[in-house]
Amino acid sequence: MRKVILFIASSLDSYIARPSGNVDWLFTDQDYGYSEFDAGVDTVVMGRKTYEQVLTFGEYPYKGKKSYVFTRHPSCQSDNNAEFIATDVKNFVDDLRQVDGKNIWLVGGSLLIHDFISKSLVDELILSIHPIVLGEGIPLFSNQLTTTFLKLTGCQTYSSGLVQLSYNFMG
Repeated sequence: MRKVILFIASSLDSYIARPSGNVDWLFTDQDYGYSEFDAGVDTVVMGRKTYEQVLTFGEYPYKGKKSYVFTRHPSCQSDNNAEFIATDVKNFVDDLRQVDGKNIWLVGGSLLIHDFISKSLVDELILSIHPIVLGEGIPLFSNQLTTTFLKLTGCQTYSSGLVQLSYNFMG
């Protein structure tokens, strides 16, 4: 069965973006394991706000991958990049896991991450912590999550000060 992996970056104070959604503070000077991770993924899932932010980057970064955008706005229309999903997250992901393919990347954002974790839909977390304190922004985890146990499976440090932690979610 395919795994759902949350591969994401945060500031040291656990924000994944500025309040505006901007991610201008992210390091782009090295690969940081992205190419290897990306090669093992053929499907990306994200929330509508994350999708709208991704579209501001220029060329769509997930070309060649099946993209699904979860939304609570039934008026959103699928486009050339992604299929919009307004149905139950758990049922959709359970069905998606059964389809042959590579791993599934949970790109973000915060509300969708909360939904996936609270419904036990995430198998792994790869978190790149950037050595910056933003002070405010969009949090990685909602304070409404219940206690969730993880098992450390890897830790990589980089000369830039970035630390990448890998975890498996425990049942």
